[in-house]
Amino acid sequence: GYVMYPILFLFTAALFLFIERYLYIRKTSRIDENFLHNINELLLAGNIQGAVTYCKNSKFPIANLLERGLGRLGSPIRDIEDAIENKAKLEIYNMEKNLGILSSIARIAPMFGFLGTVTGMIRTFHNISTSNKIEISTIASGIYEKMVTSASGLIVGIIAYVMYTLLTTMIDRSINKMEIVAMDFIDLLHKPANKK
Repeated sequence: GYVMYPILFLFTAALFLFIERYLYIRKTSRIDENFLHNINELLLAGNIQGAVTYCKNSKFPIANLLERGLGRLGSPIRDIEDAIENKAKLEIYNMEKNLGILSSIARIAPMFGFLGTVTGMIRTFHNISTSNKIEISTIASGIYEKMVTSASGLIVGIIAYVMYTLLTTMIDRSINKMEIVAMDFIDLLHKPANKK
């Protein structure tokens, strides 16, 4: 019935959101294996501007965090950590963008399925009440519509929930990477001071 249209729309929206977010998170989670080593070499050589330029030319969020930290060099370590943490919050916000919509689709789609169930039963009982004779085909068509919309709503809800969970897991991994690199970076800042 007509309730299938919103369910189909929700499925299309969920699929589009998933693909867009998946590609964005995957792209932003990348990190060059030599990135931190190269930053370390530049800092130990005293080439802070070179390290800033290297971060600017690296197209991933972790480089943005370190660029923010490098911009605070000379400040107390706590200020550098705060600058990195604030930039990390912005990067995480960008990764989580529109995930709330995907989560809502996971909850709303089964409700549309239930709505299809109710409208299918109403139509069935209406057909029975206006018909002079009750036929099994009249009852069966209403039950069929009820089952199809219920199943469709549940399937779309489950798929949207799985997509949402996959994306949040990817974000959690990316956050862990950011934390590790940020801690390594703070350790790098301590190294030259320790060598003096």
